[in-house]
Amino acid sequence: MVKAVIFTDFDGTVTWQDSNDFLTDNKGFGKVEREKVFEGVLDGSKSFRDGFWEMLESVKTPFPECVKLLEQNIDLDPGFKDTYEWAQENGVPIVVISSGMRPLIRALLERLVGPEAIKNIEIVSNEVEIDDDGQWRIVYKDETPFGHDKSRSIKAYKKKFEADGEHPTYFYCGDGVSDLSAAKECDLLFAKRGKDLVTYCKRQDVPFHEFDTYEDILKSMKQVLAGEKTVKELMQN
Repeated sequence: MVKAVIFTDFDGTVTWQDSNDFLTDNKGFGKVEREKVFEGVLDGSKSFRDGFWEMLESVKTPFPECVKLLEQNIDLDPGFKDTYEWAQENGVPIVVISSGMRPLIRALLERLVGPEAIKNIEIVSNEVEIDDDGQWRIVYKDETPFGHDKSRSIKAYKKKFEADGEHPTYFYCGDGVSDLSAAKECDLLFAKRGKDLVTYCKRQDVPFHEFDTYEDILKSMKQVLAGEKTVKELMQN
């Protein structure tokens, strides 16, 4: 029996920086325009799918160069490796539910966590189409306004984990506008302090637990699974 499942965003959650934001800010139309896009997603005037497409379309750097640039500039959240090792030791699956692109996620996981992470962490994400000259474009996972409806992916995994009639404790960890569709799907939502997901949760009255690093997440998950604290005690509005 699986006692718990960790669903997690990747960029800005597993990693310290968001790789797509980094590319947009440094190789695309810049931080000011990106923040305008995100505000449009938060207030409902723009879909995440359209906003994210605009961001990535502004990046004209060939894909192999983008990968190298990210490998040189993106760091791992300081608590994620301990969380990964704890999850492996305790039979807790980690499933990356990402609006990013699989090749970038795989490259960063391998570099930052290790080659074994590719085997042990499932990745559900968008893909990327790369031309012979290195130019590229995102290929969305589904037809929804999210591009990848994370709630749909989480629901599919929950059916698998509950096939034997058991109900594991589901955790979701995220930070930004790409996590809006996933925010209500798990037992305990971790939202990164000072980021857009916290803003959304407060506006929509969605309960959450604020975190700074995965060290905070790991501590809280251990408390829940040991019965030291309830999910309700850790949640806030």
